[in-house]
Amino acid sequence: MAAQLSDNTGMLLIISGPSGVGKTTITRAVEAQIPGSVFSVSVTTRPKTAADHEGVDYCFVDDERFDRMVERDELLEHANVFGKKYGTPSAWVDEQLDQGRLVILEIDVQGAEQVKAKRPGAFAMFIEPPSEDELLARLRARQREDEATIQRRFAEAKREIERARSGGVYDTFLVNRNLDEAISEAVRLVGEARAALAAKA
Repeated sequence: MAAQLSDNTGMLLIISGPSGVGKTTITRAVEAQIPGSVFSVSVTTRPKTAADHEGVDYCFVDDERFDRMVERDELLEHANVFGKKYGTPSAWVDEQLDQGRLVILEIDVQGAEQVKAKRPGAFAMFIEPPSEDELLARLRARQREDEATIQRRFAEAKREIERARSGGVYDTFLVNRNLDEAISEAVRLVGEARAALAAKA
């Protein structure tokens, strides 16, 4: 199936979803299964950790450089998350699209709104949990945080789902009941969107 999706039509793909829904796993699987896919690397002001690889995980900049990029409209989207700034560089995205690649952005609803305002042709997918109870169970199963943090993330997730549902930004909503099935469905939906874009070109 992957070979059928190997065309030279550049497309911008937005994937969003709340914490614990499996969006990063799905995003990486889409990148792996669709030839010519590339995962967008964000610029950030957060400190680099030992696990980070410059230019692979993030491009690290200081606040002054980041603010200059915002002023020059060099970012497709940007956000302040817990006091640290994150953004998607426009020039790099355009370069990849011109080469016919599928450029994947894993961003939140706010970022998706910004990107769609600038690039209405982007295909936006929101990953949802089967239920609120299941989402809470998944957040707890990760065993990364204390209960208070989990409850905060859960409340944020509910707000994000509501905003995604009411905002008119997303082209499709995908419920992750089973990870393998969700990955297959995501690949199928992206392939169809890319074929439709190619037909218009």
